[in-house]
Amino acid sequence: MRKKTQLIHGGVGIDRVTGAVTQPIQLASTFKQDGIGNFMYEYGRTGNPTRNALESLLADLENGLHGFAFSSGMAAITAVMKLFSAGDHIVVTDDVYGGTFRLFTKVLNEEGINVDFVDTADLAAVEARIHPKTKAVFLETPTNPLLKVTDIRKIAALAASHKLITIVDNTFATPYWQNPLLLGADIVLHSATKYLGGHSDVIAGAVIVKEEKIAEKIGFIQNATGAVLGPSDSWLLMRGIKTLGVRMEEIETNARQIVKYLRSHPNVDQVYYPGIVDHPGHTTHALQARGFGGIISFTTRTEEIANNVITNTHYFTLAESLGAVESLISIPAKMTHASILWKEENL
Repeated sequence: MRKKTQLIHGGVGIDRVTGAVTQPIQLASTFKQDGIGNFMYEYGRTGNPTRNALESLLADLENGLHGFAFSSGMAAITAVMKLFSAGDHIVVTDDVYGGTFRLFTKVLNEEGINVDFVDTADLAAVEARIHPKTKAVFLETPTNPLLKVTDIRKIAALAASHKLITIVDNTFATPYWQNPLLLGADIVLHSATKYLGGHSDVIAGAVIVKEEKIAEKIGFIQNATGAVLGPSDSWLLMRGIKTLGVRMEEIETNARQIVKYLRSHPNVDQVYYPGIVDHPGHTTHALQARGFGGIISFTTRTEEIANNVITNTHYFTLAESLGAVESLISIPAKMTHASILWKEENL
């Protein structure tokens, strides 16, 4: 099924009970049982028809076996990290979202889960950090915020050879442009707040897996810890997903024009965008994705110039987040990534 069609007709599709062309919002917190253990739905945390419709759609979009919807992107990552135990070790992309960095360094480390941050574009560097306690490799590609690219196929093959799980945060690329499970990954994550929702009106996270054994574990964790996505937010997310393809193509068209402008500006030092031919990860990304996305990072000659850019933009709003129909701008080192100790050249 072509991707744009799948965005609209994937998952459950038309409501089979009423014939409604959009899934209804089922707000019930509990459900009648025809006998002990004889039920379609038991309790809203365990399962909800609206959320289940969304989860089926997410699985289709990422070519997975099962999808799971969470109350935020960080809740989704946290649930996946519950697959691991004290003493386990994970190799993580060195340039990650600040919230992810905070979770790994301030929460998981307290639980005895050890992490090494590595440039995952360097296969040898990744392999050098793998040891008997290593259980997984966690990737962002492209990364947040420097748009570094990792070869998912190569990392997944390396991980498989060591019997490790490959986890990919696919938020920046979206399932419209990139499908990590088809490239060998075991688990895909999304901050669905961003491109999937697309309208700055829902906080959500997604996990999609391709194996039943992992799906059973994630399903148990989702129910046991309870950070599920509510039915109204599930409906908003399904509505947003329907226009994902149209939005991603228009966003990328605009992004290319902005990149062209920034690269010619005398006060801009460096532009980071995988669609640039001389970007270090351009070729790799082109081989594993169908588009380059709409996130652009750039450095200015001075901090004062950066602050002036923030102050004087009119159509771009100073705000955290990304991927919606509004155009946003931020200084990551002072906002989304303030929890990371940044080197001066990355400010």
